[in-house]
Amino acid sequence: MSLVYRPARAEDLPATDALVVASINDLTVRHGFGPMAAASPPSFQMFSLKDDPDGLWVAEDGGEILGFAWSWVCGNVWFLAQLFVDPARQGQGIGNELLERTMEHARKSGATHKALITFTFNRVSQGLYMRHGLFPKMPIYFFSVARERVRQTLPEPPLRAIAIDNSTATMEDLVEIDSHAIGVSREKHHRYLLNDPATTGVLLYAGSDPVGYSYIASNGHIGPLAVTRPDFLHDAFATALKLAADGSAENISAFLPGTCDSALSLAVKQGMRITFPMLLMASPGYGDWTQYMPRNPGFM
Repeated sequence: MSLVYRPARAEDLPATDALVVASINDLTVRHGFGPMAAASPPSFQMFSLKDDPDGLWVAEDGGEILGFAWSWVCGNVWFLAQLFVDPARQGQGIGNELLERTMEHARKSGATHKALITFTFNRVSQGLYMRHGLFPKMPIYFFSVARERVRQTLPEPPLRAIAIDNSTATMEDLVEIDSHAIGVSREKHHRYLLNDPATTGVLLYAGSDPVGYSYIASNGHIGPLAVTRPDFLHDAFATALKLAADGSAENISAFLPGTCDSALSLAVKQGMRITFPMLLMASPGYGDWTQYMPRNPGFM
């Protein structure tokens, strides 16, 4: 049968998750990092499909899914969350065809900025993205450390943390923080995180003023984290580290952009080590993250 490109459906998502996991592990094993991805419920993919189905596409041959592309839009920012092709069918133009369809999603949305996060060592994909106008902006490092090491050395959190709720006032604060940090509101994604039982979100206060927010997952992962000014980033990350260290996860982790000097310095001081490197690619004029730490390469 001939290869077909079509919009993704809800029933496709478990299979696309399996494809993405296999593709990531094939890539990371070949580059000496070992397998890194594990299957998980495609909750955010399902949320995105319901919110904006134009952003999810599959390549299918005889009922078998061979490729998957997924993008989402917030305001004037389009973000490519995933683009993966079955390792056995790579080099046949499937990735380019899927990318063309997600780029059409960007055009239809009217987005003025485009971005994605990919593995630093994924050279073939980087070339594909550059041909479509997305260029390397900065490294993003995945840091990790044993919780016990951090718990023993961190001082009391420098900022006051208050649980994020669903109130109008809280959402207005989050929108204001995001507008300073990444230039766009992500209210719908905050509401998604608030409904995730494995994630806790906090607003961070300096005195009576909200200056940032952070989410901490039950597995000890920090992010997204955003602040209103770069000089708040160190204290915000220190507070998030302390909150994660007070949990029960064995390890604490975070994605730290290479432009976030104070957070990088704190991570190294606390014994965190780089597990693997990633790369933010974006259209010209976007991606100067000095006030933002992403959650993961799909969520941003």
